[in-house]
Amino acid sequence: MEKKTKEEYVHPLLEVKDLSVSFRMYDTGLEQYDLKVISNLNIDVKQGEIVAVAGSSGSGKSLLAHAVMGLLPENAATTGEMYYKGMPLIQKEKEQLRGKEIALVPQSVAYLDPSMRVGTQVLGEKPDQRKRKEQKEVFSRLHLEEHVERLYPFQLSGGMARRVLVSTALISGADLIIADEPTPGLDLEMAVEALTCFREMADEGKAVILITHDIDLAFHVADRVAVFYAGTTVEIAPSKDFREGPEALRHPYSKALWRALPQNGFVPIPGFQPYAKALPKGCLFAPRCPNRTEECEKPIPMQELRGGTVRCIHAT
Repeated sequence: MEKKTKEEYVHPLLEVKDLSVSFRMYDTGLEQYDLKVISNLNIDVKQGEIVAVAGSSGSGKSLLAHAVMGLLPENAATTGEMYYKGMPLIQKEKEQLRGKEIALVPQSVAYLDPSMRVGTQVLGEKPDQRKRKEQKEVFSRLHLEEHVERLYPFQLSGGMARRVLVSTALISGADLIIADEPTPGLDLEMAVEALTCFREMADEGKAVILITHDIDLAFHVADRVAVFYAGTTVEIAPSKDFREGPEALRHPYSKALWRALPQNGFVPIPGFQPYAKALPKGCLFAPRCPNRTEECEKPIPMQELRGGTVRCIHAT
């Protein structure tokens, strides 16, 4: 079968529209309230594409992964829409698809079952010869020796456990891979190799959402970058814009994120990301933004601009 070009993948494999996630919490006196931690978040990914998700801790990156996988706790409530292959993605479908058509590389290595050997967790109970061969090839690429498949998770180093999690997704056969911080604990060579594997999967027609703090590495393998701030999407831009620098970017936070990278001067901005219980009105970045005006206190929708999308009325 002839491999499609990226331009031929027109429709998103996964589309998330105006996603909001709240948790039912208890205040003093056991009074209940809903804490909204994600609000009006938008993102999509096509086959043949890697979309990197960047942003500071607490910006909603991992919650997005758990929401798509249907792994949120019972006290969570969601609004908005999700579509997978053009069809509504509801909880029942999430449970049927995860581990099959949708695979997660979790952030924590604690997701490995401590009572099960590594090989069984990677391959399943009754793997065929093709899958065994694929597992050996992936292990070799990630510098995992053959005997590792006979070990238990407690016998692995942190970096080895991380590579095992990555290998599980790589041989899953899933059409959509959500990699939540797959590179911490890996040296530079292994981090690059892991990201190269994801790039190859995308080039073969898979769709990859890459959640990462190693954004300077992600810029070189991703097609687009989605920037999250305080639980919402503030910009989605081609990765080349991040390589070119702040003049090519649209949102003030994206520009600040670029300048905060060590190779770009490690320049901080004043203030801090707001707590979910005390979000400002309108633009969530406004209290830290040098361009803020009274108009920024109104709801700010995402808008298309220069080949990307941005949530800022002052973006040019």
